[in-house]
Amino acid sequence: MKSSFSIYLSVLIFSVSCLSCSRERDISEAGNLVPKTVMEDATLPAITVNGAKLHSEAFGPVNGDLVICIHGGPGSDYRYMLNCKTLATKGYRVVFYDQRGSGLSQRFPKNWYKSQGTDAINKIFYDELKEVIAHYKTTSSQKVILLGQSWGAILATGYAGKYPHAVDGLIVAEPGGLKWDDITDYVSESRSFKLWSEALNDFTYIDQFITGKEDQHEILDYKAGLMGSVNKMVGDAGSDLGNNAPPYVSSRSGAIVNIASFEVGQDLEPDFSAGINQFSKKVLFVYSSNNKAYPDSWAVKISSAYPNKEVFKAQGVGHSGMVDQINFWTQTMEPKIISYIQSL
Repeated sequence: MKSSFSIYLSVLIFSVSCLSCSRERDISEAGNLVPKTVMEDATLPAITVNGAKLHSEAFGPVNGDLVICIHGGPGSDYRYMLNCKTLATKGYRVVFYDQRGSGLSQRFPKNWYKSQGTDAINKIFYDELKEVIAHYKTTSSQKVILLGQSWGAILATGYAGKYPHAVDGLIVAEPGGLKWDDITDYVSESRSFKLWSEALNDFTYIDQFITGKEDQHEILDYKAGLMGSVNKMVGDAGSDLGNNAPPYVSSRSGAIVNIASFEVGQDLEPDFSAGINQFSKKVLFVYSSNNKAYPDSWAVKISSAYPNKEVFKAQGVGHSGMVDQINFWTQTMEPKIISYIQSL
């Protein structure tokens, strides 16, 4: 019996064949394979910070305490975190932004990331987050709470360690690791497809029809999205509560920033736990029951970096289900987060 991915591949090949017959539609052009970024679509909400135009929006009272939602990846987007905007009805100012090169934000060539040298983590990620916070913060009395998932939790931890007095609350949902060796171990463990698996063979077969060069973002982003859709190791599909994530549109992967970030990481081997021992405020550390790559022992190891923490195991969901599963968010996660913020 054909896998669903194989069937999807057949449809993809047919679609690409049809596109190739038309001189009016080129698969490498924005909007044909993937949604347009803020550089091509002026109707998208956007801010300009740290030399990049970012897809970004905020909900709730402008003077409310800031909850900065930081998506995974590097290279994912904030669409799957949009359940978090219900916090705006509770008086919080909830901020979403696609990181540089991710989602619908501005793209940069691969060599730009590599050219940032030994200060790349600061220049690419920390300075950007710092300016996002500054853009939305309207009063000095506003608290700043970072809510990061996966890579976003790693980034949030690194930022809180670097600026411990600028962050009032830290919620980290399943950071894969904080030290570089732990990050690479988790990335390897969390992929369900193996080198010669059917899914990977199907994916590489696409190269006969769609081959993207190094900075052909539209093609590479599309392929990255396909590859991410076949990973079941992290337990998001078919959770115990039902795969009831809302059908968000305009989702787009950032292939180049993902590749470049890992290459920068290999060169620099950053430690995102640096300084977090100086962050005295309580951290809410969340991990899921359905992620096979995140057993209790791994949660204990990664959470040990935080000196003051509350560890919460999210039952019945997987890696991103803590924020994108509607029922779980409404019934469990949102009340947990509100209780945590009120305790600060």
